[in-house]
Amino acid sequence: MTVNQILRTKGAEVYSVISTITVFEALRVMGEKNIGAILVIDDGVLKGILSERDYARKIVLKDKSSKKTPVNEIMETEVITVKPSDNLEFCMELMSGKRIRHLPVIENDLIIGLVSIGDVVKAIIEVQKETIKHLDSYISR
Repeated sequence: MTVNQILRTKGAEVYSVISTITVFEALRVMGEKNIGAILVIDDGVLKGILSERDYARKIVLKDKSSKKTPVNEIMETEVITVKPSDNLEFCMELMSGKRIRHLPVIENDLIIGLVSIGDVVKAIIEVQKETIKHLDSYISR
């Protein structure tokens, strides 16, 4: 299964903010959309990603104010991306190896989606269920 197949199932809607808004405003958007991370895009260019983990570690634990701190001060700027043609195993290796939970999907320099660790795990489970079903059918013949 590929990233593109995951996006077809879950949808390709992507939420983003600009880097100069406050962390509080970005968190508000994340809360409204019920998401754990949001892309940071300035002038159509992916500049970073902000996650709940960034907020917890870089605002809460450092006793900063989310209402005064701009997103660009705490966002992750080294964003690891994938292509629609990449497979689940590749995504899982990236996420595990880099200890990340979200992968923006890029095609022709455009962001076409975002997959989370939950999306990848769910897809892997579905593939395994299908494999088990086929093997069970084969054994039962």
